[in-house]
Amino acid sequence: MLLTIHDQPAYCYTGGKPFDAALPTAVFIHGAQNDHSVWVLQTRYFAHHGYGVLAVDLPGHGRSGGAPLQSIEAMADWLLALLDAAGVQRALLIGHSMGSLVALETACRAPARASGLALVATAYPMKVSDALLEASRHQEQAAIDMVNIWSHSAVTPTPSMAGPGSLAIGVGKRLMQRIAARNPAPVFYTDFSACNNYANGAVAAASVACPALFLLGDKDAMTSARATAPLISAMPNARVVRLENCGHALMAEQPDAVLTTLFGFAGSATSMA
Repeated sequence: MLLTIHDQPAYCYTGGKPFDAALPTAVFIHGAQNDHSVWVLQTRYFAHHGYGVLAVDLPGHGRSGGAPLQSIEAMADWLLALLDAAGVQRALLIGHSMGSLVALETACRAPARASGLALVATAYPMKVSDALLEASRHQEQAAIDMVNIWSHSAVTPTPSMAGPGSLAIGVGKRLMQRIAARNPAPVFYTDFSACNNYANGAVAAASVACPALFLLGDKDAMTSARATAPLISAMPNARVVRLENCGHALMAEQPDAVLTTLFGFAGSATSMA
């Protein structure tokens, strides 16, 4: 589905079914140098089991036009504008990595619009190492290689990974290369800078009133348990689920477990709304 946000095309994958704003809505927000496709299993299941699905491509990513936005706050404002354009009053916000910060900031800015909040592979502060930040600016392929190695718990695919025989690290690399090829702007560096500079996480977390979930990988080297602790402490009523033998790329390494956890949370959040 294509919408127009701030005079630019904004693409949302709807899970293989026409979007219906009358249904409970689940919004899926990707991470840095990614697009909606990282959620393909989860979004199709949600769309075929009672939810209206909007898996967004943030500006400058995938099929959405415009330049990549330079701050988490700007992405949250864009997301709220997208909800308005889609006719959605309240939604379950599900974000991965950078997308988790966007979901968190959106819930803070417009608490009445969030029926639930699921933060997947999140951290605050979400600091990016100087070496990775510089690589994303001047040696993008090196940054892509580093992120994909660090985002997976193992080089070989786990039995739970979709597509037996495929290589999760290779799939992640090809996606990031495609994002870079489609947009001449420094998408990766802009995304990482937005994560690195976001400073409202503690305030935003303390303001969350809706049901909340932390979905984390126990071998995540990008957003470690130590880096997630401040957010969990600020949201004592949130549910915390840790997937064993799983890195930062949870949707690639354990897609079924991610789906089961998110769908179960969505049901409980919707019933409480």
